[in-house]
Amino acid sequence: MNILFIGDIVGKGGRKAVMEQIPELRRKYNCSFCIANAENIAAGSGLTGKCVQEISDRVDVITTGDHVWDQKNFDNEIRQLKNVLRPANLSSSQPGKGYGVFRNPGGGEVAVINLMGKVFMRESAYCPFETAEKILAELPATLKTVFVDFHTEATSEIAGMGHFLDGKVTAVLGTHTHVQTADAKILPGGTAFISDVGMVGAEYSILGRDVETVVKKFRTGMPSRLPVMEEGIRIDAVVVSYDMRSGRATAIENISIMTGV
Repeated sequence: MNILFIGDIVGKGGRKAVMEQIPELRRKYNCSFCIANAENIAAGSGLTGKCVQEISDRVDVITTGDHVWDQKNFDNEIRQLKNVLRPANLSSSQPGKGYGVFRNPGGGEVAVINLMGKVFMRESAYCPFETAEKILAELPATLKTVFVDFHTEATSEIAGMGHFLDGKVTAVLGTHTHVQTADAKILPGGTAFISDVGMVGAEYSILGRDVETVVKKFRTGMPSRLPVMEEGIRIDAVVVSYDMRSGRATAIENISIMTGV
């Protein structure tokens, strides 16, 4: 069984690339289920219900991160979006859910857990390790396929989570930095791992933003709006193969392709 996981989708160009390219990627890699991090889908920061609906027939589950509430009114919209997750280790008083169990059209069910790191991230998040333990204890023992999107800045923290959950989940996949890392592997206990899946954003950009503007901000230290680059879009993703009976991963393959968008 194969599942496609797509890195952070950035802006209108990212949405368009997903709409045009994901059906073919699903066919090419024989993926019956698709998960995507889309916390930057709306103008490069946050989500809206309209943007989510645009890609909902391409992606089965949408995960998020520290920008989940950046767009006005999404805290109300998320209540109606059953396939959208927010980090599970945020306050329980925040709307939405941090994990869910979803039917895989290819067979069986898939649990998807969305977590956010604490190192160099928002201090308001609770311990992601304790949260992961709590969620796993709540899942049915018969549910073997579990994917974790760990949205974090530090590679040490994502590596720690990978080893902490090795043998307990199918995959621990990092998001947030928008840069695909070269460390995709199967850990000793059978868990697929990568520090960061990457992004769906402009190849010649800085994390999907206009190069000149970002460099100017670094040089001057002055606040400024950072326009999203909407052309020359690259799709970063991974395909995780796993045994449906055991939930153990058998392979993880990096994907990084240029699109016509």
